[in-house]
Amino acid sequence: MRTLVHLSDLHFGRLDPCILSPLHDAVMKITPHVVIVSGDLTQRARSSEFEQARAFLKTLPFPQIVVPGNHDVPLHNLYARFNVPLRKYQQFISGDLEPFYADDEIAVLGINTARSMVWKNGRVNLRQITRIEERFCEVNGPLKVLVTHHPFDLPEPYSRRDLVGRAHQAMIKIARCGIDLLLAGHYHVSHSGPTAARYQIPGHSAIFVQAGTISTRARGESNSFNAIQIAPRQITVQRYSTTNAAFHPVEEQRFHRTPTGWSTV
Repeated sequence: MRTLVHLSDLHFGRLDPCILSPLHDAVMKITPHVVIVSGDLTQRARSSEFEQARAFLKTLPFPQIVVPGNHDVPLHNLYARFNVPLRKYQQFISGDLEPFYADDEIAVLGINTARSMVWKNGRVNLRQITRIEERFCEVNGPLKVLVTHHPFDLPEPYSRRDLVGRAHQAMIKIARCGIDLLLAGHYHVSHSGPTAARYQIPGHSAIFVQAGTISTRARGESNSFNAIQIAPRQITVQRYSTTNAAFHPVEEQRFHRTPTGWSTV
């Protein structure tokens, strides 16, 4: 069994520093095998914000799979936005925009979906879709996890326009390579479910998992993150939320593997 901690949308610069100690304590108590951060480490891609994010990440367990989000691209510095959009992210957080981790039970790939030409939305390009194939299609045995900031799937009432660009094209490759878990953030609302509700791909149903935010930019939901327990035939997603100045598990959803993919228990 493997345990993942899935954080997203930290937004240093719009974060109450008092939340960091209980968050750290909760993550350490879970003792994850991998810590995942699905983007938006900063609010305005400032050096000071990246420095704070880096300092916090260093207090968490390793290995870590971290990807940038749209807020990690400069908004007002147009030169940096269009010429070196992720320079500070690569300077302070990681030079690897496609981090990968694998052991005998899980394989985890991060892909950058942040783009200079749009502020809010994101995309995957054809090279990245090929990269997903190269990393995952030859993997046999470990459960496969893909991490992006912008989601490949969302529940109702979100529409196709709310998904990462080229989502449907990429999902064909994702299905062919048998990817099991799709982790993302961006919308600051927790949710998980099977992709078969949106994508009618014969023989394939992955699980999409959305993480909430740790920032003050909550959208009707307390600060939260996910703990994901992975076994060969069962995945459990627990949402941890803030109550009484500490993080506690408040909701749990289980999925089991079937001949046609993952479905809700």
